Parts: sequence; structure tokens; C-alpha cells
Amino acid sequence: MNRREAIGRVGLILGGTVIGAEFFISGCKSTSKKVNELFDQDNVAFFNEVGETILPATNTPGAKAADVGNFMALMVQDCYKPEDQKIFVKGIADLDEASKKKFGKKFMEADAKQRTELLTSLDAEQKAYTKTKKPEDPNHYFRMMKELTLLGFFTSEVGATKALRYVAVPGRYDGCVPYKKGDKAWAT
Repeated sequence: MNRREAIGRVGLILGGTVIGAEFFISGCKSTSKKVNELFDQDNVAFFNEVGETILPATNTPGAKAADVGNFMALMVQDCYKPEDQKIFVKGIADLDEASKKKFGKKFMEADAKQRTELLTSLDAEQKAYTKTKKPEDPNHYFRMMKELTLLGFFTSEVGATKALRYVAVPGRYDGCVPYKKGDKAWAT
């Protein structure tokens, strides 16, 4: 083998390595919109809008700023029993159906006032259901959505630091702190 052939082969090997690595990396990229086994990005956007209707942005950030949609998807996938997962997933369609029945359009197509009106009526429905619910009865899908919105928001960095009073490193235990009307609740 002469020098020219050796350089050619080294160039081929190095070029193949670079091209092969790029092919390998691009082949590993997911084009799927799935977030997990149960939900996709459209569901997460839906959850964020439901959460934002429950906890809208005011002088503090809303639920969407805390990305409660991804939190809901994770919690339902990883922490809910299979029967509750089915109810929650079916709840997406039920919520859309309730919106179509009330306004003639899906929840995501409704304006903020219509969304608030719809979720207020669903909240009243779930409260009435919960009062008469027997232990073996299934949970109400909207109650689960609302609970996850509140949990996801108030345990997020945004919720804990912007909506609640927060001390990163508390100094001492104070069992009795005076409360003035309008004070934020403590996150820590």
C-alpha cells in the first residue's frame, strides 16, 4: 500500500465515522408527539388550558406558566391506578363533549369566558357527585383534573415562589406567625 492509498482509506474511515454518527443521531430523534404511553403533546396543551382556566394568570403566573399539563400527564401515567387512568383519559372526551353540548365547539375552540363557565358547571357537578359517592364508585374526572392542577401549580417553582411566600433556606421554626389579611400562604 502506498501513501496515497493509505490517506484515501483514512479519509474514508473518518468520513464514514462522521456521516455514520450523524445518521445514527438523526435516526434516534423521535418524530412522535407522544409524551408517554397515555398522552401526546395535544393532550398536554389541553391540560395546560384546563389548568389555566382553573388558575388563570393574574398578578401572579397561572397554571400554564408552571406547565401543569406535563405534570398531569406524568402523574396520571406513573401514579394513578389503571381504572383512574381510564376515567381521566375518557374525561378529555367528556369535557370536549360537554363543551360541544353547551357551546357547539370543543373546549380548545371556546373563549376564556366560555371555558370558565363550563368548568364552573363541571365543578358543581363533581361536588354533587362526590357528596353522594360511595367508596366503590369511580372518581369524577374533573375532580382529578382540578386536584392535579392545584398540586402541580403549588409544588412548582413558579407556584411556590410567585404565588406563595417562600424562604429558600428557612432559619428557624416559627410555630405562630402573625397573619395579616391578604398575606400569601407559606410554601416552606
